[in-house]
Amino acid sequence: MKVEEILDLMDEMLDKSSQVPFSNKKMIDCEQMREYIDSIRLNMPGEIKRAKDMEKDQKRLLDEANKEAEGIIRKAEERAKALVAEQEILKQAAEIGKEQIKRAQEQADEIVSQAVAKDNDIRNALAANLERTLSEAEKVLSASLADVTSTKEAVLRISKPAAKK
Repeated sequence: MKVEEILDLMDEMLDKSSQVPFSNKKMIDCEQMREYIDSIRLNMPGEIKRAKDMEKDQKRLLDEANKEAEGIIRKAEERAKALVAEQEILKQAAEIGKEQIKRAQEQADEIVSQAVAKDNDIRNALAANLERTLSEAEKVLSASLADVTSTKEAVLRISKPAAKK
């Protein structure tokens, strides 16, 4: 189960929980809430692993792009050497080789730039998702703790007058 789904279940549990009489507090099933929290804890490493996998994929793409660029450059150099026979052909080959190397470098730069931008997007999306998920979990847990504390205080207030009699 995904963290988002667990948080939805927690929201639903809070919405469906019983109202504490004479207060705006609600009673929740603590065991169920603990199970949800444990599920979130178990699922977070999976999401982190997926992020690391995405990072590995990005590195792999960069490596492939660099190898492809090197291959393009190597082919351009080979083509330029093959054209060297006479003075005129030598000039043409040098120009063609330079142009191909320039294009290959531009392609390599573009591939690397795109990979870096994709990496940044992935990292930003992951950070935003983790921040949002943790913030939501923190809100739910804070609200639950506040509800438990107020319920406990209400129970103590209710039980004190009975003890005096």
